[in-house]
Amino acid sequence: MTAAGLATRRRLVDAARGKPTPPYELDPSLTFFCPQENVEGLDHPAVKALHRFKRERWRIPSQGPRVLLLMPCQMTKPYPLSREHQAINEALLRAGFAPLGRGDWPEELGATFDRPDLLSNAPLVDGGGVHVDRAVISEPFGVVPYETVYRFGEELSSMARYDDPGMFEHRGIGCTWREDCTATEVGPGRYRWGDNERAAYVEAHNRLAAGIAADLERVSDRYAAILGYVAPGMPHRSFLAGAAERQAAAMPATRLAHGRRMKLSGVGDLRPGLVTLLPTAARLEHHRRARGGRLTSTPLQEAPVLADLIAAIRSAARLGD
Repeated sequence: MTAAGLATRRRLVDAARGKPTPPYELDPSLTFFCPQENVEGLDHPAVKALHRFKRERWRIPSQGPRVLLLMPCQMTKPYPLSREHQAINEALLRAGFAPLGRGDWPEELGATFDRPDLLSNAPLVDGGGVHVDRAVISEPFGVVPYETVYRFGEELSSMARYDDPGMFEHRGIGCTWREDCTATEVGPGRYRWGDNERAAYVEAHNRLAAGIAADLERVSDRYAAILGYVAPGMPHRSFLAGAAERQAAAMPATRLAHGRRMKLSGVGDLRPGLVTLLPTAARLEHHRRARGGRLTSTPLQEAPVLADLIAAIRSAARLGD
């Protein structure tokens, strides 16, 4: 641990303060900039409080048919203000879904975002009675029900007051403020993970996947389908994937740490068939060819990919009715 390392972490925290939208403010204790901090974050009181809520008080209404839509977490918080969630939610609204109420977003958000229908975190329903519940796949929180993204109990939600880029090696963060840092500098201020980071990544990944699987299994009998709308190559996809999905998407199945291969385990391995992952590799390739061999860096916001999502929701609801 060095003074330079501690200064680096302070700079990361300062940069993270700009990610929550007022009235939300960053909770510095909920900042996780490396895999080791993600492992520790799994035992943070706010994370444990959300897990207790999901075990004891997360109740799914009986009206249906219902589909649970899992979306990736975002740097922008609360999540519904992010471009990706806006694109997904706008596609649902255009397809005829509407929120069952205002939701519980703070009035202050209306000053910067004037679409109450996109701000609503209430369940969605269309004219045929198909309900869509939304949730977010987050590190370190696991499954974040949309009903908790603004408020948790009487407080502003911790799920809008955290920052966690620490499971993304490509961001080049080295946790030089920690005594267990084994990252190596590969360029000015950019680092490659070492054995401790890779081993902690596997531990955090597999514990998150096990918690996500348990949460989804607990509510699965309420849903015609659980759809994971997550981009290939991202940790969220890996948390949900099984061996077949990993192979199809060319995702790693192991990480090498301390001289041994450590297996990555996802929901698809623990509860096969519980989650349907979208977009599929085949459909992405189809859209890539249709676009002259290119897709943008944000495929989940692409109109044809969103159209596939709407079709999957409709199909799942028909089969589950």
